[in-house]
Amino acid sequence: MLNLFKGLLFGIAYVAPIGMQNLYVINTALGQPKRRAYLITMIVILFDISLSLACFFGVGQLLASVPLLKMLLWLCGGSFVAVLGVQLMRSSATPLDVDATPTTFHYRKAIAAAFAIAWLNPQAILDGTLLLGAFRASLPGVKGDLFVSGVALSSFIWFTGLTTIVSLLKSQLNAKVLTWINRICGVVMLGYAIKLLSQFALALF
Repeated sequence: MLNLFKGLLFGIAYVAPIGMQNLYVINTALGQPKRRAYLITMIVILFDISLSLACFFGVGQLLASVPLLKMLLWLCGGSFVAVLGVQLMRSSATPLDVDATPTTFHYRKAIAAAFAIAWLNPQAILDGTLLLGAFRASLPGVKGDLFVSGVALSSFIWFTGLTTIVSLLKSQLNAKVLTWINRICGVVMLGYAIKLLSQFALALF
């Protein structure tokens, strides 16, 4: 159980810093009814856990050995995140009623976004492989299984907790504040996109 707890602590420390997934979960909790926000959060968790498992078992080695695949991920991921960022910057938010159902929401688009922010960032995959791979090397067998299970549990706890807190607080925010939160999230996501696309450009030239 000690290794499960170690994995839980590591997972929280790994996922807690502000990144694309956190920004996406926050924005979804702010802009969607609670039930829908939790559903999208579960999808984010699914992709996050799948990425952690892939990193733990060494998918980063594939990216390291196939540069073209890494470049494609930089290009596709950067372009997709750029679109998300621009959409957030241009959106105008209004406080939602609990039973509100925005007509502009599409689940396929939400699933694609959740996948993109988790899997279309080769640097995150490589970094995750280095960190989780190091633990796998030192925790063979059942110990490693318990550790990565703790990492998966941390993803569930963190993102559901984040969604709960934001959902509870959003009723206290007016439309202007929500709009500015959208814009700030959009700017940060655009920054991530520029970073990914610049890495593609550097590798290309």
